[in-house]
Amino acid sequence: MMRETDETAAGRDAEAIRSAAGSLPATWMAERKDSQPKNPWDRFGWLMAVIWLVFLAYPVIALLGSSAPESWIIVGWAAMAAFVTLYVLGFMRGMSSGGGLCRPPAPGQWLFFAGLIACAAISIPAEGGSALSFLPFIMSFASYGLNRIAHWATFAGAVTVTVLWILLVPGGLDYVSVLAIIALLGVVNTVSTWLIIRSADADRLGLELATSEGREAVARDVHDLIGHSLTVVKLKAQLARRLIDTDPERAKVELAAIESLTAEAIAGVRATVAGARAASLTEQLSASADALRSAGVTPVVDGDPGALSPAQGLTASWILREATTNILRHADASTVTVSVRPGMLAVQDDGRGAGDQEGNGVRGMRERAAAAGARFELIRPVTGGTRVEVTW
Repeated sequence: MMRETDETAAGRDAEAIRSAAGSLPATWMAERKDSQPKNPWDRFGWLMAVIWLVFLAYPVIALLGSSAPESWIIVGWAAMAAFVTLYVLGFMRGMSSGGGLCRPPAPGQWLFFAGLIACAAISIPAEGGSALSFLPFIMSFASYGLNRIAHWATFAGAVTVTVLWILLVPGGLDYVSVLAIIALLGVVNTVSTWLIIRSADADRLGLELATSEGREAVARDVHDLIGHSLTVVKLKAQLARRLIDTDPERAKVELAAIESLTAEAIAGVRATVAGARAASLTEQLSASADALRSAGVTPVVDGDPGALSPAQGLTASWILREATTNILRHADASTVTVSVRPGMLAVQDDGRGAGDQEGNGVRGMRERAAAAGARFELIRPVTGGTRVEVTW
């Protein structure tokens, strides 16, 4: 096979750098069309629902010692099984389908909620006051799986039902501890859901701010680039017009310079706009991996992009793009490892290592990290290569 020419190699490297800047092949876009980073809470949050089911031991004990007719005891066991099924399935469905707190409840969640209340109600003849132990589960389902109105209504309803039971039912004073638990749980649910909503709002505002700052940076870069280039082009065009009759050869030189300047300006604008397209860390990871492979470098991704918040991911994608470009231009690496952890992004190569002086790319990464409230480090491992790390 013939050795590739320098021009071919340069074209390959240029294409790799353009890909690192966010210009993805159509195949990548098709593969990721329906893939979104998964939040670990969306996948494993339902385990909390299962763990808390241990407190249903009280209704179970009540059923085992119940003196109610056998038919009601059978109904009680069936209601218990139905309650557990509805609670776990409803919790999983709400977490995975997008419902509760910051989003509208998933379709059908209200039916699950009504089913939980019905199961608790029909358990009363067999369990007596122990059926009040279902109320904390119903409260939590409303708080985290429905909305704030349901949270407050269920909290008030649970307190009212428990107080009425204590005051009106013989032996009701035995369930004062249940009232204390319900009141405490209501306060905990109120505070925790408020904190979750505030955190989501802050994250959304942070993303909007980071996006706005990114747009301003792009606008500034384009303005500076176009303003400088057009100023020079105007001066050279005026000079060429004056020389075209007296010194045609000199005029041709100036026209060639104009052509070169306009080509550079167009390329710069395209690179800036392409960089603005890579808004998510998931997209930039794919773009960088594709660029590295095109240059014969093996990419290794360790971690889940979803470990970073959207605002952090936006900053991380900019830094990853710049780090990838630096590696392609200067590192002469064979392997690049990108590590993503909660509050951390690291890019490490096994190339020749960074020099003593920081270039514009490193300064840009440092400034962008500082603007996002993160700490940027350029590390030179003793094993060789370079490690770029940003932490929040």
